[in-house]
Amino acid sequence: MTQAHPTTGAEPDAACPVSLEKLGEVYRADDYDLPYILEEIPVLTRARLAGYLYGKSHMHQLGLKVARFCERDDLVRALGEIGSVIHGQSGLKPAATPAETPAPEARPKISLGGPGQKRVSLAGSGQKKISLGGSAAKGRNFDFD
Repeated sequence: MTQAHPTTGAEPDAACPVSLEKLGEVYRADDYDLPYILEEIPVLTRARLAGYLYGKSHMHQLGLKVARFCERDDLVRALGEIGSVIHGQSGLKPAATPAETPAPEARPKISLGGPGQKRVSLAGSGQKKISLGGSAAKGRNFDFD
């Protein structure tokens, strides 16, 4: 359920196709209430609202949500060819937020040695020679000691 909060001193944007009160309702609506709020808005006004919100960087995702409740033809009629683009993007899965992105797996730390470092043999006993490869390293071997 959404709550109405009175706003004071807010200047309505002339480009916004709905009242400041209706814009606030849409902005505060959760996923359950949004469809009910949007069905009260005429289809072409709803399409213009989707374009208005889409054009605001901080409300871009909300614009795509509103566009999901619009027909492609209504978006094109209200916004021109950009309406088709918005309609196409509204059907895509939203990008993962940093909180949803899985953390990379922890990798073991690799040490290049140094004072006080413990030596680990990967091949068992004996000396291991490593070639760095490439034409500049031909004939050069480096010992692990």
